Amino acid sequence: MAVTAADVKKLRDATGVGPAECKKVLTETDGDFDKAVKILKEKGLAAAAKRADRATNQGRVTVKVKDNAGVLVELATETDFVARNPEFIALGETITDKILNENYAETDERLTAMVKDLATSIRENMSLKRVKLIKASAGQHLASYIHGDGAIGVIVLVSADKPEVFAKEEAQAFIFSLAMHAAAFNPLAVSAADVDPAILKEQENLFRKQMEQDEKLKGKPSNVLEGILKGKLNKYLADICFLDQNYIKNDKITVKQALADEGKGLGAVFKIEQYCIFKVGA
Repeated sequence: MAVTAADVKKLRDATGVGPAECKKVLTETDGDFDKAVKILKEKGLAAAAKRADRATNQGRVTVKVKDNAGVLVELATETDFVARNPEFIALGETITDKILNENYAETDERLTAMVKDLATSIRENMSLKRVKLIKASAGQHLASYIHGDGAIGVIVLVSADKPEVFAKEEAQAFIFSLAMHAAAFNPLAVSAADVDPAILKEQENLFRKQMEQDEKLKGKPSNVLEGILKGKLNKYLADICFLDQNYIKNDKITVKQALADEGKGLGAVFKIEQYCIFKVGA
C-alpha cells in the first residue's frame, strides 16, 4: 500500500513523531494506522525509559486559585527551551485544573501518565515534581502570585476576624502583595515559633563555630558571648520569618506591622495562616 503525505500527517498529528519516522513505520505496517501508532508509542516509551536518568532542573510552576481552593504544580524538564513549549505549558494548566476539580492531594499514576505521554512525544525527560492543594475555610482568603515565566509560584492563605473584609479590593490587593513578598524574600516559616528546632540548632552551632574562630571575641566573658549568639540568632530569625521580614511595599516596617496597619485601616484583624512557595529546580 502506498503511503501518502496525508497518511504521514495524520500519524504525526496523533503521535508527535517526525515525518520521516512516521513514513517509515507506515511503510513497515503496510499503512495500518493503529498498528503504526502502537509501534511508535512503544518506541517512545522505550526511549523515555532511557532518558529517565537525565536531570530535570528546568521547568515551570503553574498556580491557580478557584473559589476556596488553590493549587501549585511544578512540572520539570531538561531544558528551558521545552519549558517554554506551548504543549508543556498547556499540560501544566491541564494538571492544575484536574487537581482543582478532583481534589488531588498528591501526584498519582493518572497525573504522571499525562506527563509521560508528552515526554514520549517531545522526547525529553519530564516529571511532575510536586503538587500542593490548599483549601480555604470560612473567614479565609487565598491569593496567588507567579513570577516571571513560571520560575516561582506562591499561594498565601490569610484569615480575618471579619470575613466580609475580603470583598474589598484593598484587602485583596494587600493579600496579593503578601504573595508577591513571599516570592521575593522566600521566608522559611511564618514566625519563629514555626521554625524547625533542628534548623535553629544547626544554625546555632554554625554561629558558635564562627565565634570561636573570631579573634576579636577571644577572652570575652561567657555571658557576653551568649548575648552575641542570641543577637545573631534573632537576626537570623528576622531574615527567615515571614512576619519579621521587611515588608516588600514598605521596607521601613515588618510584615507583622503591615498586617496590623492594613487591618486597622480596613476594620479587621488579619493573620497569615499558611503559605507555599514552589521555585523551579529548588
